[in-house]
Amino acid sequence: MCIVAIAWRILEHTPLCLISNRDEFYHRPTQALSSWSDSPVIAGKDLQSGGTWMGVTATGRWAIVTNFRDGRDQQSYATSRGHLVQAFLESDLAPIRFAKQLEQQQRDYAGFNLFLGDREQAIYMSNRGEAPQVLAKGVYVVSNGLMTEHWEKTRHLRKRFTQELLPMLQREQSSEAELQYAVWDILEDERKIIPELLPDTGISAEMEALLSSTFIQSPVYGTRCSNFLRMGQERWDWLEKSQQGETQGQSVELKIPLIDSTKR
Repeated sequence: MCIVAIAWRILEHTPLCLISNRDEFYHRPTQALSSWSDSPVIAGKDLQSGGTWMGVTATGRWAIVTNFRDGRDQQSYATSRGHLVQAFLESDLAPIRFAKQLEQQQRDYAGFNLFLGDREQAIYMSNRGEAPQVLAKGVYVVSNGLMTEHWEKTRHLRKRFTQELLPMLQREQSSEAELQYAVWDILEDERKIIPELLPDTGISAEMEALLSSTFIQSPVYGTRCSNFLRMGQERWDWLEKSQQGETQGQSVELKIPLIDSTKR
């Protein structure tokens, strides 16, 4: 299902800071974070349906998608939401132009929230009630409802993101080890929301409670990986931590120099 917190253009030397969890069934085959062959995409890969949940390019394009949870929607969709991220990253369109074009076909997909951007512009849209909008500088947090909806789950992550991590990023003396410790502590938070404050997304109360924490664990479904992504002036810094399976606790770290888009 996934959850993401984004700081857009509020940090002096870091235009974009993003932390996220990818939640998925444990049996779904996945390729870890890497550069794709014959593509500018740098991302993990969904080996079942193709595409990815989050990715970047060396030219500064970036995107992340989360599911919009609606247990009442029983329709089947032939198109995979993971292809949205891939399509944007492989496109040359400005973020708002891509989003406007996608808006014409958005009902072909199951419910989604989509952030996409480049070095200059960031866009948010949802095909369940949010038209493409250019984001002003600020902090944005989305899980599996609309960004304008009040969810305690997203409120809790926003609080920890803004009060714990962002001040550390503003202090030059914060070490990389301290930053990573703070990120994983925030993303591995298993605090559940009390029943009275849970959303009603058309699933059972038990499932609402299970999915209400930032970090999800169950016998068959949960947080598969956690991400800490920063766009600097000259490079991407991306750390992906595996949270399940044989690679649990292991991390992939990429430092990707940013290049001019004309050199793609």
